[in-house]
Amino acid sequence: MATHKNRTCLQYLLHLAQDNLDFRLPEIKALLALRGKPFQPGEHFKEKSPFWCLDGLSEEDVRGIMARSVCSKSVFELWGHGHTHSELRTSLLNYPPENMSPFMHKDSTYKIDVYTFNKTLEFADRIKRIDAMEYLPFGGTVSLKRPQHIFCLLEDYGTDPNNIPEHPNYIYFGRWIADGQRELIRSHSVKNRHFIGNTSMDAGLSFLMANHAKVKENDIVFDPFVGTGSLLVACSQFRAYVCGTDIDYNTIHGKGRSSRKNQKWRGPDENIRANLRQYGTEKMYLDVMVCDASKPVWREAPLFDAIITDPPYGIRESTRRTGSNKDITKAPDANYLESHVPVSQAYHLNDIFTDLLNFSAHHLVMGGRLVYWLPVYRPEYCEEMVPLNPCLRLLSNCEQTLSSHTSRRLITMEKFKEPEELDSVVHPIDPRFSPYQGHNAFREKYFSGLNKRCSKEDNRSDVNGK
Repeated sequence: MATHKNRTCLQYLLHLAQDNLDFRLPEIKALLALRGKPFQPGEHFKEKSPFWCLDGLSEEDVRGIMARSVCSKSVFELWGHGHTHSELRTSLLNYPPENMSPFMHKDSTYKIDVYTFNKTLEFADRIKRIDAMEYLPFGGTVSLKRPQHIFCLLEDYGTDPNNIPEHPNYIYFGRWIADGQRELIRSHSVKNRHFIGNTSMDAGLSFLMANHAKVKENDIVFDPFVGTGSLLVACSQFRAYVCGTDIDYNTIHGKGRSSRKNQKWRGPDENIRANLRQYGTEKMYLDVMVCDASKPVWREAPLFDAIITDPPYGIRESTRRTGSNKDITKAPDANYLESHVPVSQAYHLNDIFTDLLNFSAHHLVMGGRLVYWLPVYRPEYCEEMVPLNPCLRLLSNCEQTLSSHTSRRLITMEKFKEPEELDSVVHPIDPRFSPYQGHNAFREKYFSGLNKRCSKEDNRSDVNGK
């Protein structure tokens, strides 16, 4: 559909899904940043509302957002709004006629939908609302099956299902432009994925992480704790080249016991590459390899446009690295010294995040983003817990609640300067409040609540939580 560039004073209405509320604003800001646009909300903006009015954008901009967003349901060109239908009428009659006329000429076809949030209207009431809009100068023909233009009357009845008002809190009317990518959540569900593990990331959260990281076409994206590659699947969908590492040989090579019900062992073609092949993005797959995230194996250079990962926390995937935890070890035979692989030892959470941020500071390109999950024991959480690095700027901190006492926070950071020699050793967690320093104590508190929740679920299903 052609964009009518001569029209002015345009405002757009974003209709958002009411799940993962903390994640919506960072996603929209990131997608706008990809287009070089600031986030300019309209008057009376409320972050938790299902409707946002945005200023300073073009139709091309909002179509670009909808082509990526999994938090958004639809976007409309806003023609009028008000607290009552009378206010809506006044607003619509004051809307510039030159902005309406391209979609109302006599040769066009159209239909009007009625959408109510937090309330269900009878069909007869919907028809009454449509008939009441006869004051608008529609010159075309109604077509319910294949209209050229779709208009929508949206009524907001608040967010409390136990206290639904008789009349809407606010009303909007506008021209539908595009839908978001909510369908990706269904089409990429891990329930239907070829290769999964106990901690395979939910499809919706995977796409959210990719959007928070501003992943775009031809980027190189890296996951240092790749697991079964759910994050690689999401990033490849946005045409980025993907790669990763993991210390678990069996997972990387698709061997060993299956994580599915009624399947004892993994099949011969259950691997990360097969997952990308399933969704038609195999050509974006660079490779994965068995690697210890705590050991330097990459050349010292900015290599990645984004680093996106879900580090293990120790509940369903152990936190471990190579090396012996014994005080005295017997040195290997000199003939086999170069090929010797030491046994694994505990990899404490504090060390995981320190290494991850240091790695990102050295290997992200300037402006590249790090997106990762941080486990939190809610009664003791404070902002000082969030790891910091002098080369990385904290952009967003979003909570996903797991239980009354546990949650995990999605942290997004952006590289804004190159590391210096003094930055080579960084202690990112504030020593005044650092449960990660007491690794075992933190895990005991964190998982005491989470294990009760998980014990009610099938331990061999596709449940997040590492």
